Amino acid sequence: MKITMGANSALLCLLSVLFMLLLSPTFAIKKSYVVYMGAHSHGKEVSSIDYDRVRDSHHEFLGSYLGSTDKAKEAIFYSYTKHINGFSAMLEDDEAVEISKHPQVVSVFPNRGRKLQTTRSWNFLGLENDGVIHPSSLWKKARFGEDTIIGNLDTGAWPESESFIDEELGPIPSKWRGICQNDSDHTFQCNRKLIGARYFNKGYATLAGSLNSSFNTPRDTDGHGSHTLSTAGGNFVQGSSVFGYGNGTAKGGSPKARVAAYRVCWPPIMGNECFDSDILAAFDMAIDDGVDVLSVSLGGDAGAYVNDSVAIGSFHAVKHGIVVVTSAGNSGPGPGTVSNVAPWLITVGASTMDRQFPSYIILGNKKQYKGESLSVETLPKGNFFPIINAASAKAPHASTDDAQLCKAGALDPKKVKGTILVCLRGDNARVDKGQQAALAGAVGMILANDYASGNEIIADPHVLPATQISYTDGLELFAYLNSTRAPTASITHPTTQLGTKPAPVMAAFSSIGPNTVTPEILKPDITAPGVSIIAAYTGAEGPTNQDFDKRRVKFNSVSGTSMSCPHISGVVGLLKTLHPTWSPSAIKSAIMTTARTRDNAIEPMLNASHIKTSPFAYGAGHVWPNRAMDPGLVYDLTMDDYLSFLCGQGYNETQIKTFTQGPFKCPEPVNFIDMNLPSITVPNLNGTVTITRTLKNVGSPATYKARIRRPIGISAAVEPNSLEFKNIGEEKSFKITLKVKGSKGPKDYVFGQLIWSDSKHYVRSPIVVKST
Repeated sequence: MKITMGANSALLCLLSVLFMLLLSPTFAIKKSYVVYMGAHSHGKEVSSIDYDRVRDSHHEFLGSYLGSTDKAKEAIFYSYTKHINGFSAMLEDDEAVEISKHPQVVSVFPNRGRKLQTTRSWNFLGLENDGVIHPSSLWKKARFGEDTIIGNLDTGAWPESESFIDEELGPIPSKWRGICQNDSDHTFQCNRKLIGARYFNKGYATLAGSLNSSFNTPRDTDGHGSHTLSTAGGNFVQGSSVFGYGNGTAKGGSPKARVAAYRVCWPPIMGNECFDSDILAAFDMAIDDGVDVLSVSLGGDAGAYVNDSVAIGSFHAVKHGIVVVTSAGNSGPGPGTVSNVAPWLITVGASTMDRQFPSYIILGNKKQYKGESLSVETLPKGNFFPIINAASAKAPHASTDDAQLCKAGALDPKKVKGTILVCLRGDNARVDKGQQAALAGAVGMILANDYASGNEIIADPHVLPATQISYTDGLELFAYLNSTRAPTASITHPTTQLGTKPAPVMAAFSSIGPNTVTPEILKPDITAPGVSIIAAYTGAEGPTNQDFDKRRVKFNSVSGTSMSCPHISGVVGLLKTLHPTWSPSAIKSAIMTTARTRDNAIEPMLNASHIKTSPFAYGAGHVWPNRAMDPGLVYDLTMDDYLSFLCGQGYNETQIKTFTQGPFKCPEPVNFIDMNLPSITVPNLNGTVTITRTLKNVGSPATYKARIRRPIGISAAVEPNSLEFKNIGEEKSFKITLKVKGSKGPKDYVFGQLIWSDSKHYVRSPIVVKST
């Protein structure tokens, strides 16, 4: 072959380059690793000199592997000097292996990325596991609530929220008959996700007076409605957080459902935001629009059903096959405070989940207490400040009680300036206490729970460095203030902590039973996450909803039974998609009979005072969605059952006819304890009573056997104690007899449980009894 001189030169050049590459050393890729070396032994008195000594020891240790301390200093990007002993550094794989062999090293592991989830509640409820959705999840089985329509009676919606965008959604379901009422607000646009919106303010105007055009819109200017609606049916939205806390993916219970906003609540007048006439108008319109589920996070004092707009509106909704979910109320923990007690409603209490936002108080005596906060502002790390009781900083002419509560105008800036102020929870808004402290010149605030709030802690986006502590820890803090001449303290920056135990714990604010209208009906029915829930928010208000707060957030952390209610609404949306022929009562039964009454430490659920709680707080228990899709058996009810209930409430057949628009004969007698509910409540047991229930099979053929956990002082027997079901839809009845043991029964309510099981399904019903 003939080669030209130009080609020879090119070939020689290429060979020389390859030869040089072969002689050059290869450089290994460095990765970030954590080198964990256990704990420190600092002792009680620790100074910055001790921390520097630890840091130097890490440099020397790593330097012995890398060849010099200078290389070690360049490699280490974290040195853990306080409680954890170790460091993080950029290392080659071989270096990490060698370091792991050292006897002082506990472990060496890659600095892996980990997923944090918001709303964490769906992970806690088992619909996903650290972001992974198992094929057996109700989410997968129910196609994420595809095309179920969830309506929300609340403060409207913020349509620009990412929770309501319509990407990857098909045409609006043909059954939808609603509108997007934006005639006075053309900036409000609906889409294939937020398929409808209306506003109802005429009833409100009768008390508020003439309203300007800014009220004629379904736009949410409060945040409450956007939060609840997105919790029930919002999209998956990545990168959601509140000032960086709880960072992850926001999601609703039925993320592929269509949603509709019915604005019935407005700026408060006379302490109320939502009025009966507007609520009824919204119910009426929502039924006609074609919703499948109505989420109603509002209510008032329990009263006669026919005087209750929610009871009336929901009765008509249920009549049309719509499941109505309501909040139990935020008037706990006193007994008999539960609202929305009609038997056709699903009434939801509020409990915690396994996520916290810890922020610690460190006192001058080295004691520390765990609080929670979402404060963005922080105190200088390690700096201590004078700490005072707000009661000792009262302004002239202010009462000590008002100062203790950090109310507006009650604090003396001369006494407060430069201190951490300790305020007592109660009366005024938690975040307003922080604002008053900041206005008076405080550098930080500690919010101590009052007795009623117990150990329930809520993370709030305070406007200054702040944290909230339990009642028990508050007592110790006040003792420190009272016994120390110059008390000092520091507040640590909040963090996000997952997997906390015990959870769930009932929230102190969650209203509890017994039902004051019909004691034979257990309320609430169920509990769900309702503390520090992160979901979509309005762009018109700050995260504290206070006039002084000019910050804006896309997502906010809010607590209340208003937040637990849409969790159940989201689950209902999934069940509606999976089981479109199930009645509202069958769906309610499935949710209740599959609930759990133990926490994630496998112990009985507690209240905020760390005392074992009861069905008056949690109803049938804490919702467990994946079980609810296959309950095995359900306790079903028809409209005739609800009409018979109204007969028992004292309404005659003429009155009942107004509900049915047709003939109906009231049965005689009507015994509320025989209503076919998934719970059994006997408030006045005198000797012996026999109760009847009917079970419907919604699963495969099976034989179920009864097991009873008897209430204390009560004997119980089931007849028959075995039921065989051969077909779907087959119904069989049984009787349970309760009897007071001995001559005197228990003086207060006692609790038990009835369980029907075929070894696969466990159909649980709470038993609540009080003897007379």
